[in-house]
Amino acid sequence: MAYVPYYEYIVIGCGGVGSAAVYWLSKRAGKGVLGLEQFKLGHDNGGSQDHSRIIRLCYHDPRYTKIVRDTYKAWEEVERESGLQLVYKTGGLDFTLKGGPQEWLMEEYAKAMDAQNIPYERLDGPEIRRRFPQFEVGAETVGLYQADTGLVDAARGNSTHIQLALAHGATVMDECAVLGIDRMKSGMTMVRTSKGEFRCRRVVVTAGAWINHVLRSVGAHIPVAVTQEQVTYFATPHVKEFTKDRYPTWISHTPDYDFYGLPIHGNTGSKIGIDAGGPRVTPETRTYVPDPVREKACIDFLQKYVPRSLGPIMYSKTCLYTMTMDRHFVIDTLASKGWSDVIVCCGAGHAYKFASLLGKILSELAIDGRTQYPIAEFTMNRPAVTDPNFKPVFYMGKAKPPPAKL
Repeated sequence: MAYVPYYEYIVIGCGGVGSAAVYWLSKRAGKGVLGLEQFKLGHDNGGSQDHSRIIRLCYHDPRYTKIVRDTYKAWEEVERESGLQLVYKTGGLDFTLKGGPQEWLMEEYAKAMDAQNIPYERLDGPEIRRRFPQFEVGAETVGLYQADTGLVDAARGNSTHIQLALAHGATVMDECAVLGIDRMKSGMTMVRTSKGEFRCRRVVVTAGAWINHVLRSVGAHIPVAVTQEQVTYFATPHVKEFTKDRYPTWISHTPDYDFYGLPIHGNTGSKIGIDAGGPRVTPETRTYVPDPVREKACIDFLQKYVPRSLGPIMYSKTCLYTMTMDRHFVIDTLASKGWSDVIVCCGAGHAYKFASLLGKILSELAIDGRTQYPIAEFTMNRPAVTDPNFKPVFYMGKAKPPPAKL
């Protein structure tokens, strides 16, 4: 029988969370770590890409405000070790119409932050306009401002995780598709790939939209909706007004969409996107072609609220969201399926800000069998995962109760 190489830990999928898992595992297990990526490293096929993603302490749910401070600490450790800046604090603004159907969400944000003593300010429209004259809002607007909000450089974050992992002795193979996970006669776990077979003690699955492609080989399935999302960059002529020291990251909750925007970073364009507004696809059927309807919705929004950010469209770029039916993370083992040595993570379409922390959590689960962080509510044993009749809830701020638009 041919020799099958052995690693203590194998990570399947090296995007945002996966690259972080490889890094944090390598800090403790060194050469015992193997990262597998089906595409070339740095590819644009999944959800962990582009120049910037929002990172924030301002969250609407206590499941996340319990760990948001720790995600900044995880990124800070990566920055210290690499000498590279990955997180930029710009301040963050959440706003909506006063008395509108989304105003309840401002109170959810406030309650969740109050519970963790996260500081924030309540701003009315005139105060928003005074501080940030880029926004054309008035007395009809209410908002929350949190000073630690900013952006994390996604592409740089992924590559930094991988490069530091290599420095710690990890092996990373790209263009290496996983064909399945098997149990050997000895009881050891084996991962079959397009480049050969590998034995290991624990497997960490961070495969994004391909999560069920991997899990089906062990008889597991996590109900997810994969959607094609997009962002658009505008070549604003008012460049100086939209730099990171003048223009905050922001989220605006409207009856039709949740819009979000970021200052200039990585190119010279202001950035806007719509959260969870795209059509349902599969990794095989997504088109990479931006939707002109959502592109126009972004233009219309900016013309009304941030007109000086507009300019010629530089480009629109698509990505994939992989959302659980309740839009909450899954961080758990497959013990219920007889695979306690397989650990799975699904980021539910809003995980990049948490990527480094999630990688640390997964490394602790793999090495220690437990984690110091509160993840009990991200179990697979919940209705959104176990109940086939669970009604999807893909909103982050739509009217209450929110219908799924897929």
